[in-house]
Amino acid sequence: MAKVTVMDWERRVQFTDGRFEKVLEPGRHRYSRHRSRLLTVDMRQRSTVVQGQELLTADGITLKVSVLVLWRVTDPRAFLTASTGAEYDLYTAAQLAIRDAVAAVAFDDVLADRGRLSTGLAEATAAHLDGIGVELASVTVKDLMLPGELRRAATETLLARERGKAEVEVARAEAASLRTLANAARLLQDHPALLQLRTIQAAATPGATVVLTPDPRYVPR
Repeated sequence: MAKVTVMDWERRVQFTDGRFEKVLEPGRHRYSRHRSRLLTVDMRQRSTVVQGQELLTADGITLKVSVLVLWRVTDPRAFLTASTGAEYDLYTAAQLAIRDAVAAVAFDDVLADRGRLSTGLAEATAAHLDGIGVELASVTVKDLMLPGELRRAATETLLARERGKAEVEVARAEAASLRTLANAARLLQDHPALLQLRTIQAAATPGATVVLTPDPRYVPR
């Protein structure tokens, strides 16, 4: 007889004489080395990235989308025996789900709210995974890439929008400055004594130079 220690984050699936016998839980176990075979299954959460694939939106625009799937094994026996490749099945199911999600929306809607592509992805992916012993934690869009021409167009649109905002701010500042000057001119026109007072204040400032010109209306006697 042989001994084996099963760690807390794993399970060992025991097959004896070619048949499933039991799932070994964490702890120490004895088994027949000659008759039995133990297969290890990691029970911790895993991540699978579905690499970027080119997909068509409802209005015929091509997008390149990658998906992140977080999942874990819930049934070690089914994970090993229900499919020849459970992880491949998971990958394919996520591919199909994101393809259908992109095909159902228009390009402008995707740009306006990228998160809407992730809505319902987990449920759509899980629908293809019945009986293989896995549970999905989340299925979300990882990267969304536009074709080169659309990417350049989007960048130009953004730059134009920012330039427009900057021009509006400059115009507002200039308008405010003109209003201030107009108010000052109106105030001096209505109260000429203020100009004399301002001249006296300037002359009293150390280092200031004040140039006084004669009043053209003044005629010496």
